[in-house]
Amino acid sequence: MKTYKLTAFEANGEKIADEAFQADDDAAAKELAEKLLSEKNLLEKTHRCTSPSGKLLLFHS
Repeated sequence: MKTYKLTAFEANGEKIADEAFQADDDAAAKELAEKLLSEKNLLEKTHRCTSPSGKLLLFHS
């Protein structure tokens, strides 16, 4: 398992979510990140999900 990072922001730049989570691969991490954002009603907020190597898997501004 690898550790991925999910971060979400308000329009003014305030960080409203900053979570690390485990997934088997990038595809699973992207799916899990979208699920977490949906559960927290953050899909429409600016957000990003990055891999352990720094690869951007998910981004919305």
